[in-house]
Amino acid sequence: MVKTVRRAALGWLVIAVIAAVPIIALGARVDAAAGAKPSQAGPRKTPKPAATPTQPPTAAPTILPTSVPTAPPPAVLVGAGDIASCSSSGDEATAAVLATVSGTVFTLGDNVYDNGTPTEYANCYGPSWGVASIKSRTKPVAGNHEYNTLNATGYYGYFGAAAGDPTKGYYAYDHGSWRVYVLNSNCASIGGCTAGSPQETWLRGDLTNNPRACVVAMWHHPLYSSGEHGNSTATQALYQTLYDFNAELVLVGHDHDYERFAPQDANGNLDNGRGIVEMVVGTGGRSHYAFTTIRANSLVRNGTSYGVLRLALSNGSWASQFLPVAGQTFSDSGSGTCH
Repeated sequence: MVKTVRRAALGWLVIAVIAAVPIIALGARVDAAAGAKPSQAGPRKTPKPAATPTQPPTAAPTILPTSVPTAPPPAVLVGAGDIASCSSSGDEATAAVLATVSGTVFTLGDNVYDNGTPTEYANCYGPSWGVASIKSRTKPVAGNHEYNTLNATGYYGYFGAAAGDPTKGYYAYDHGSWRVYVLNSNCASIGGCTAGSPQETWLRGDLTNNPRACVVAMWHHPLYSSGEHGNSTATQALYQTLYDFNAELVLVGHDHDYERFAPQDANGNLDNGRGIVEMVVGTGGRSHYAFTTIRANSLVRNGTSYGVLRLALSNGSWASQFLPVAGQTFSDSGSGTCH
């Protein structure tokens, strides 16, 4: 009896132990879960790949147009001859035109009437072409009226160094890419103008020693003119020397008018290949002359308008324009390339 009771108790004990095992295991899990420290970081997420810095799209290179070299502006000469008199207001009118045009001013002789005295320069030329804004940029030429005063002392005294050596009256200078020759056609006063004369020898030497693609010369007495005075052959050797060196232009005065010739050689023959264009510009304001004998190769003539010639000297070419005074309408233009 006692054994039976023990066996029964032992069986219930086994059953109780078996039943308790799942409960103990479950409690252990709960205790383990309860004893774990909560994560301070929170739930983890799958990290995103590090962002690559966004680069701005590469701009297409700017292709600039190939720059075209800019030609230098032309060198400008502007002026006339046969200019001032206290008995005329024409020089004031032409001076007003000069005031509107930049560039080097030239005169072509007989700058003041009647005798080129210091008083006439001061009182008659001074108030018009002699104002500082014009005189300071003037390269003068001597005319025959200047030499009505002994040795042209009024002229040389007034213009000073700008007129060159008073014993010569001829000189040269560069203007842009051009060589400019100011010559003295008062030949008897300076030892002549013929071939071999001091002036012609100097001219030939300077042309040799200072070669330029483009050349302009100016003096007072024209080799060719249809005006009152007509042709002055005393300057033929100077013209020939310039022709020998392929000069482009000759500017002259003496006749009180405007005339433009076709290219000619020193004998008056038309020469479109390498001839010199001569322009008479005796329109500075003194008075007007009528045309008498129309010369060969004369292209344009006017004997009623005062005005100045504007000459634009570019590299390898030239362009001229006659600018009339206010109230007058005559104009003329020409152009050419250097030989």
